[in-house]
Amino acid sequence: MLLARVEGNVVATRKHPSFDGWRLVICQPIGGTGEPEGAPQIAIDAHGAGMHQRVIISSDGAASRKAVGDEKSPVRWMVVGVVDEKEPGVSV
Repeated sequence: MLLARVEGNVVATRKHPSFDGWRLVICQPIGGTGEPEGAPQIAIDAHGAGMHQRVIISSDGAASRKAVGDEKSPVRWMVVGVVDEKEPGVSV
C-alpha cells in the first residue's frame, strides 16, 4: 500500500470491459512530507476521492480483480481509503 495524491481522472473511449462503471484516477505516490515518490499509477476508485486529495492505494491485483468481478482484468491498483488527516508525529 502507498500514500498517494489524486492528480487527475482518466477518460477512455475504449477500455477493458471490466472497467465499465469504475472511475479511473491518476495517483501520484507521495512521501510523508507530501513530496512525489516514484511514478504515477492509475487506480480504480469507488470512494470518490477528489482532486489533490490524499488516498491510500493498494497494488493487490487479486483484490482489485475481485472488486471488478473479472479474473482476467488488467486492473492492479485500487484506492482503498481516503485520508482525512494525518496525526502529528506519525510517520507514513
